[in-house]
This record gives sequence, structure tokens and C-alpha cells, in this order.
Amino acid sequence: VQLVQSGTELRNPGASVKVSCKASGYTFIRYYIDWVRQAPGQGLEWMGRIDPENGGTKYAQKFQGRVTFTADTSTSTAYVELSSLKPEDTAVYYCNVRLGIKDYWGQGTQVTVST
Repeated sequence: VQLVQSGTELRNPGASVKVSCKASGYTFIRYYIDWVRQAPGQGLEWMGRIDPENGGTKYAQKFQGRVTFTADTSTSTAYVELSSLKPEDTAVYYCNVRLGIKDYWGQGTQVTVST
């Protein structure tokens, strides 16, 4: 199982960013993908999840209205898009899938929001 994420992003405040997570080694549509972030010096923060089979989503309340999860089943790729970026959104963003009792993680994508 592999989750491979897109590369480092630098954005100005107010912009949007879209991070990808390409999955392989398992049946993509059978398992939810979660998105989690970690800001500098902070713990992991759950952003929400997507069901790739039907596109159903659940967003953490903190991010509702600013975040969108999508999934492309033709390429087994999940995406997170965060809009109206603030400096506080600076973090490493991770995708995660749980297969049975085992968690698999993407390598992380650094998103920096700064002028």
C-alpha cells in the first residue's frame, strides 16, 4: 500500500491550495481516506474524510466552508482543497487510509502561507 502526495506549496494569504494523494496497492473505493494536518509545534489535527466510492464527505467543523475533499476513482487519487488561506494554515498535510487495524500515511505535503 502506498499513498504518494504532491509536493511543497507556498501560497499568499487569501489564496487556495489543492493537495493530491495518489493511492496504490489496495482497492481505492473500498476505504475512506482521511486528511490530517500538523502545524509547527502542534499535534495532529483531523480535517475530515471522504468515501471514494460515492464521494461522500465529512468535514471537521473547524474547516467547514473552507475545505473540499474530492476523489478521482479513475486515477485512485484523493484531493484536499483549502481556500481563503491564513498563515495559521501553515502545516504539513497528510492523507491516511486504515485497512483493518493498520494505518497507512502519505509522506506529507508542506503548505506554507506567507506574504
